[in-house]
This record gives sequence, C-alpha cells and structure tokens, in this order.
Amino acid sequence: MSAAASPVEKIKADSRYLRGTLQESLADAVTGSLREEDQTLIKYHGSYQQDDRDLREERRQQKLEPDYSFMIRTRTPGGIATAAQWLKLDAIATRFANGSLRVTTRQAFQFHGVIKRELKPTMAAINASLIDTIAACGDVNRNVLSAANPLLSSVHATVHAQAKALSEYFLPKTRAYYEIWLDEERVAGSDAHEPEHEPIYGTTYLPRKFKTAFAVPPVNDVDIFANDLGFIAIVEHDTVVGYNVTVGGGFGATHGDPTTYPRLADVIGFVTPEQVIAVAEGVITTQRDWGNRAERKRSRLKYTIDDRGLDHFKAEVERRAGFALAPARAFVFDHNGDRFGWIAGEDGRWHLTLRIEAGRIVDRGERRLLSGLRAIAQIHDGDFRLTPNQNLIVANVPVAQRAAIDALVAEYGLDLYRSASPLRLNALACVALPTCSLAMAEAERYLPDLVTKLEARLAAHDLADADIHLRISGCPNGCSRPYLGEIALVGKAPGRYNLMLGADHRGQRLNRLHKENIAEPEILDTVDALLARYAGERGRDERFGDFLVRAGLVAAKPGIPLEVRT
Repeated sequence: MSAAASPVEKIKADSRYLRGTLQESLADAVTGSLREEDQTLIKYHGSYQQDDRDLREERRQQKLEPDYSFMIRTRTPGGIATAAQWLKLDAIATRFANGSLRVTTRQAFQFHGVIKRELKPTMAAINASLIDTIAACGDVNRNVLSAANPLLSSVHATVHAQAKALSEYFLPKTRAYYEIWLDEERVAGSDAHEPEHEPIYGTTYLPRKFKTAFAVPPVNDVDIFANDLGFIAIVEHDTVVGYNVTVGGGFGATHGDPTTYPRLADVIGFVTPEQVIAVAEGVITTQRDWGNRAERKRSRLKYTIDDRGLDHFKAEVERRAGFALAPARAFVFDHNGDRFGWIAGEDGRWHLTLRIEAGRIVDRGERRLLSGLRAIAQIHDGDFRLTPNQNLIVANVPVAQRAAIDALVAEYGLDLYRSASPLRLNALACVALPTCSLAMAEAERYLPDLVTKLEARLAAHDLADADIHLRISGCPNGCSRPYLGEIALVGKAPGRYNLMLGADHRGQRLNRLHKENIAEPEILDTVDALLARYAGERGRDERFGDFLVRAGLVAAKPGIPLEVRT
C-alpha cells in the first residue's frame, strides 16, 4: 500500500476481508458504540453508526455517552419486495427499529434507531426475509437501481433481471458477513466452502462508493446521469436489444472546495445484454486500479475520468472488457419523476404509485402509513416496488383486487397522491438531522413546512399546479440528488442553505449556485421574485428550470442533450 493512502485504506487492508474486530465490538456491553475502525467496516455490512444529535449536548452535560444507534440499509436491486417480505420488514421495524421504514433514493429500505445489542438479531431477521444488507454501503458497488414503474411489463422485467444479475456478480466474496451476523448459516445462493479471495475488489476494495443504475426511456426515474455507471435500455419492437453505457456521474462535494463538484455521466457507447457484465467489470476494475486512494474527497470515478481523460478511460475499459463499444443509440427522456395513481401494465395487471413524503413510512395522526401498508400486504397478491424518488408502487394488482386496495388506501390516509400539489408530489429530502453525522442542516423534518410555504407563494402567482422539482439535502454529499432539482437547498448550517436553481426536469442538466448561505426568509423572497417572472413570462408548457435558463436568470451548466441522436 502506498504511504500516501488515506487512513480508510489501511483500515480496509488490515480488516481481514471486512472482519476487523466487529465481533469484539459487538460483545462490548460497556458502550453503545463500536470501535473506531469497526465503524468504518460495518458500512460494508449495510449499517452506519449514528447518534441523536438533538440529545448530544444534554447527554454530554449529564456525562453520558452519545445516544448511539444504528441505521441498517437493505440491498434490494430494483427495489422489489414481495408482500410476505414486506410483512417481515414491517415486523422488524416495529420490533427492533424506531417504528418506521424509510424508502431511500436508491430503492432500498432503511431501518433507523437499532441499538447495538439488537444489531445481530435485526440482521438475522432481515436475512430471514430473504433480503440482505451486504454491500448496501461502503467502498463497493452498492444497491443497483432499476426503472421502477412496470408499465412495459416485459421490458421492465428484463431490465430488472439484468440489474439483479449485475448486483449479485459484484457482491463481495468474503464470508465475514455470514460469520458475524448469521453464525455462518447457509443462505440461498451461497457457498460455505468458497475460498477467501476477492477476485474483483482485492484486499482494499474500491477507492470509494460506486453506484450503478438501469433506466428505461422515456422515464429517467433513476436519474441515470447521477451514477458512476449507468445502462440506458434501448428497446426495439418491445425487446431490449442492448444498453447505452454511461460513466462518471456523482454528486458528492465539499463546501468551499472547488476541486470537488457534482458531475453528470458521459455516454460512451452501446453494448448488447450479453456484454453488460464484462463492460461493468472493466469500469469497476479500472476505477479500482486508477482511483485516488490518497484523498477520499476526490476518490469517486468522476474525478478519475476527469484526471485521466474520458477517451483514455474508455480505451482502458474496452481493453479490459475485450471488445470495443459500439456507437451509442438514440434515446429520449421526457421526465425524471414518478407517475402517481393507478396505471395498467401491458399484461393487464395494475400498479398503484403512492406518494411517501421523504420516503418515511410511519404512523402519524390520520396518515397511518405503516399500518395501512401492513393491511395491504396481508391481502396483496403482487409485490411492492420502491422508486428512486422515495415513493412506493403497489404492483401487479389483479383488477378484482383494486377496490379492496383503494379502500385501505383511503382508510389509512395513504392517498396523499390524490390531494398533494405537484410540488409536494415530487419533492425529495435526505434524512439529515438528527441522526446523519454529515448533516449540517435539516432536510426530511424541514420538507413539509417548506413545501407549505412555497405552495402559498405559488398560489399567489396562480401557479398552484406548476410541476416544479424541489430537493433538499442536509449537506453537499447529495443523497437526495439536489443538484438535479429545479429548486434545491443544500445545507450549510442549521437553518441556512445554498440555494441552487436551474436544473431541468429530465435529469440531464445540473443546477447552479444562485445564493449562498441564506436563511428561510431570503430563500422564500428570492424564489417568490422568480416565480413572479415565471408566471408572467413563461412559454407554453415551459418548465421552471428551463425558463430560468432561457430568461438568463440562471446561467446554464453544460448538460446531456435533451434528445440524443446518433
């Protein structure tokens, strides 16, 4: 290992393939925390150590350690769970976590508030549902996104199968997960006698996290250009003939450091379905060998490509894959949101997309989301699909079952999609405070109030039905993909944000910093003035982000052409 390698690289190298001293940390009943090195290693097992920052100072004054707990994230490629799995996850959330499930922007479930002594039984219970948490976090290929809405049922099934196969192929091969959490119990598809070896990742895994997604035009619900690696399905005569390959997307940045920045992926060519794994391995192993292991804030693939050059990177990927990529095929995206309500699939089954604000499934007042979805799962003959926009699809519903599900949706207050404004329907927010250690400001807890205040400004300009994409992130790491918001807030400090403006609604143009480190009054007044201009000067069907750029109110950043033709 290079002497210049970051401390995290040494932790990985010394970890004995992600074991570290996790067993000893878990057995230590004196503290609710893990040892420092193990806090890094547990991420590869799908968990983050956190503490309640609302209570941090009070506990310090009482000479108590922080209120430690753990977030656990699932690996669910494409975000699909059966009704039986849903009921098991619901029971885990109720028994071990804080009574909520959270839908993430990467189509995973998150459990929050699990204490250390409950970590192992919680992990075991998740695995008993035939879902796991391996590689949901850490410097590996994480949960693979796949287009969520099964409108074109056979096409989406094909793409999901491809995404799932890729996810399985790039799982770490270490047995550490099974030893620590399952006492080396045999699980479906595993080989207890597999030799200790990481043929793809090596002893130090990747330089940083790696994200992969599959999109099905014309819907870009996965925000394909925000990912390290992407595959855009090319469909001819209702058949997936192959994929355009994208590389180098990523949103993590550091405030005040111009060497870090959000970046959209580049389209580098076309592959057949049979070539997907080979080109993905070429991309991942090139990043493994070329990525920056000295400076973690510049270790994502986007910086590797910018430092080495896209053509040089592509040539290396082709060399490793053993073939040249074909020219990219034409594709068009028309939006990056979800379609709410009932939609019929081509196979005659129905799919109901529900709005889940900030992805939080919990019982609060009249909206008893957790209880309502439990009731639906008890009668549902299909499955559930998490969307990358923090929403939920009750999928593959036979027509005879629609009325019963509609009744439960109304009874439990799951019908926000019927009454919410377009702004509220499409808004995204990360968890942020109080549990995320990176958060500088509120996001999830602030979203409902901010939307209400912005709705009032929209109504004052006769824009209540304007479909504007709002995104809030508690820090510049960008888990809610804020840099693709037509309006976005990126946290700087409690109550203060950078206001970003001017992305499009297709996920093909980044926004720009408009005002830095401002509080709510200035945010609302600034947006209000722009809405006034939009109301009076917009073109027919012109979206807010596009108007801001056309009117010169926001300088356009280079983006992906709206229609890619070859």
